[in-house]
Amino acid sequence: MDETLRQLGELLLGAVPTVILLALLYALYTTIVHKPLRRVLEERRSKTEGAVEKSRADIAAAEARTAEYEQRLREARAVVFRAQEARRQAALQARTNAVNEARSKAQAQVQAAKEDIENDRATAQAGLQADVAALAQEIMRRVLQPAGAGR
Repeated sequence: MDETLRQLGELLLGAVPTVILLALLYALYTTIVHKPLRRVLEERRSKTEGAVEKSRADIAAAEARTAEYEQRLREARAVVFRAQEARRQAALQARTNAVNEARSKAQAQVQAAKEDIENDRATAQAGLQADVAALAQEIMRRVLQPAGAGR
């Protein structure tokens, strides 16, 4: 067993330079390769995330501008619609006024025509009354006249 322990001690003693060399290699790897690589990867990640954040901000700004544009477009359409509605109402009112004026003129013309017809009727009736009186006298004269005298 002593022999085994002695061999084990020699083996451990021979492994010390390997352990030191391994520790030195690890320290050098960490200093020369790992830390700069980590720094580069973190910088790359921050740039990528920064670009993603910037693109998100740009998208949000574009959406805000689009919403503003759509709002302005809705307002402009509403203004145009109100203007069209006002013009339509004005045209409708003008048409209504023209129809009412034409109706009034037509009623006045009808009333004037009725009055003219009534005057013509009265004149014709007066003329007929005069003709009736003259015809009645002529009939009476002929009836009352001796049969052979007037012919």
